[in-house]
Amino acid sequence: MAVRAQFENSNEVGVFSKLTNSYCLVAMGGSENFYSVFESELSDVVPVIHISIAGTRIIGRLTAGNRRGLLVPNSTTDQELQHIRNSLPESVAIQRIEERLSALGNVIACNDYVALVHPDLDRETEEIIADVLGVEVFRQTVADNVLVGSYCALSNQGGLVHPRTSLQDQDELSSLLQVPLVAGTVNRGSDVIGAGMVVNDWSAFAGIDTTSTELSVVESIFKLQDAHPSAIVGKMRDSLIDNYS
Repeated sequence: MAVRAQFENSNEVGVFSKLTNSYCLVAMGGSENFYSVFESELSDVVPVIHISIAGTRIIGRLTAGNRRGLLVPNSTTDQELQHIRNSLPESVAIQRIEERLSALGNVIACNDYVALVHPDLDRETEEIIADVLGVEVFRQTVADNVLVGSYCALSNQGGLVHPRTSLQDQDELSSLLQVPLVAGTVNRGSDVIGAGMVVNDWSAFAGIDTTSTELSVVESIFKLQDAHPSAIVGKMRDSLIDNYS
């Protein structure tokens, strides 16, 4: 299901939170309202963890992760790192990265299988991404923007990209990611998709200004209408049985 939320009068939900299939990170010091939206949707299934990165609240733009791992910038303090490590599920690896492009959420867009990264990212960082997140890494742009993490939102079901992404680019990215993509906006016409929303395989959160049309596009491309964790597990189980029978 897709839900609207707001962080202290800001629509940029993706700036102040990070959502994956195994955990959800939210910035410290926001209104209780913001947390309760996440907790009511997620708390039965994944932990909702309150964190800061380098003393700031823009955690969604500074971190990148999927259900296997979380990458944080070098500016993360030891105390913050310890708190995150203690709060994350055992199976999730966490890695601090020395990288010039330190707003990792802006330069890495990933789901559980594939990552799109900024063309100028260090080779070493690329290897760490592949290793910690367990993904294939591709250096790409979205609608000629190098900040791939800012201009698209991905899950294992689909992806929403910058509205000016050409059909040819959409086809190319879709074949790399192996999920359907659609060009669109959030927050009543904002093209900064990654900063305007967060999504996993069964829920999405967008800014409070997001129109019902935008929300319905989000629900259909990310296949959220009948998605809840048990349905997804059931579908996986069915496909595994089909494979082995």
